[in-house]
Amino acid sequence: MSRVGKEPVSIPGGIEVSMDGTEIVARKGDKEKRLETHGRVNVEIKENKVMFTRNGADKQSSAYWGTYRALLNNLLIGLDKGFTRSLEINGVGYRAAVSGKTLELQLGFSHPINYTIPEGLEVSVDKNIITIKGDEKQVVGQAAAEIRAFRPPEPYKGKGVKYTDEVIVRKAGKTAAK
Repeated sequence: MSRVGKEPVSIPGGIEVSMDGTEIVARKGDKEKRLETHGRVNVEIKENKVMFTRNGADKQSSAYWGTYRALLNNLLIGLDKGFTRSLEINGVGYRAAVSGKTLELQLGFSHPINYTIPEGLEVSVDKNIITIKGDEKQVVGQAAAEIRAFRPPEPYKGKGVKYTDEVIVRKAGKTAAK
């Protein structure tokens, strides 16, 4: 049974949460986010907390219970603080620059890579650190994964694009035979 679904979701200050049929609507200022539950879980809003309960006792119902609770929690955190992901570029001649809605990457290929920044994200470059900010966790993570996939870090010298908190396990190079 889901342990995630049992926890109530606390609503941060300045955010209004309401129900519109089977949709949960969260508002902060002029921003509005919606989460469609398709009637798979029961939602109850009271005293700055949102409680989820299962519709049935089957396995699928438990899965939806925890999933929708986590999705709403991420939606509220995104509206309140936002999400950030940082990437680090390592390598001689490896560079990144933002121009308009395009991230230009030079990663040792014969051509530059132009990555179109998805709608709703802010990308900034400071020396060799790329910072991605946005209010949707999935979109921020997906963009970071796509940028990292252009040149993943290699295990011998550590060259490539890696998350700043990622640890690259280094391999020993060739050794001379006796």
